[in-house]
Amino acid sequence: MSAAVKMDAAPPLVRARNLSVLFKNRDRTVHAVNGVDLDLAQGEVLCLLGESGSGKSVTLRALMKLLPKFAKVEGSIEVAGRDVQAMSEGQLSDFRGGDVAMIFQEPMTALDPVFTIGRQIAEAVQRHEGVSRSAADARALELLELVQIPSAKRRLAAYPHELSGGLRQRAMIAVALACKPKLLLADEPTTALDATVQIQVLLLLRELQERLGMGVIFVTHDLGVAGEIADRVAVMYAGRVVEEGGVGPFMAGPLHPYAQGLLGATVHPGMRGKRLTTIPGAPPGLETAPTTCAFSPRCALAEPACLAGVPPAVPAGPGRMTRCIKVNAA
Repeated sequence: MSAAVKMDAAPPLVRARNLSVLFKNRDRTVHAVNGVDLDLAQGEVLCLLGESGSGKSVTLRALMKLLPKFAKVEGSIEVAGRDVQAMSEGQLSDFRGGDVAMIFQEPMTALDPVFTIGRQIAEAVQRHEGVSRSAADARALELLELVQIPSAKRRLAAYPHELSGGLRQRAMIAVALACKPKLLLADEPTTALDATVQIQVLLLLRELQERLGMGVIFVTHDLGVAGEIADRVAVMYAGRVVEEGGVGPFMAGPLHPYAQGLLGATVHPGMRGKRLTTIPGAPPGLETAPTTCAFSPRCALAEPACLAGVPPAVPAGPGRMTRCIKVNAA
């Protein structure tokens, strides 16, 4: 069994093995992702957790082959039974938006400012489904109603700058859902929203995921968000998954010291008057791929054995794994 949690007998919607991403230019080299294994079942929601720079968003973009040309990607990626690494530009054009779609963190930079919301949705429908303009316009209206945008018919003629942040994010979701993708990738889609709107968007995403039966990979650094939307979580540090498992057991008791630090640094009810714990130090620069436990310089439990090599993936109970020599194999 790989480091990824074993899934049911049905083939997974997403299967990535030993995925690594290297960025190199004349000035700098960054080993952004270092041997990631991921599985996602049909209709499942997986949250990728971790600090900025842990490799979450790069992993997400690699699944869609959206990385720049100078990125070196190694390993295998299969989505809906298709080899993403082997796809031509024409195949990728059909794949993106058809089989897989992405919701970006900031809709103002993802939506085209010179086209109306309705036109942007209808264009995607026409491109992938080959329907008439009138049918695509009807589908655009249906999608705006699906994502619960008020006065949906009037909003079809609105430009992105004419909508609030919450409505722009809902419009971005409508664009992503235009062609009924099997896989939805969400890159911190609620970070720029205030708390009330954030909860509304999260509940909407979960409702749409269940209704449409999509698989979802959701990137966030917020454990509260993961608790609201995820079935499983995968914690990333220095480009590797260091803990993976069901969201309930994880929230009840994370195993890896880094995951414990993330949970300890999260505000939750009942903390009035208590001090938040902090994780000392800073993440590694990743100019070279880590050859030991990358978290050991920041870990209170570190010992010389942590520097003997990269900790292997250790099964830690039903559907759980971690990369820490302090955790006994289950």
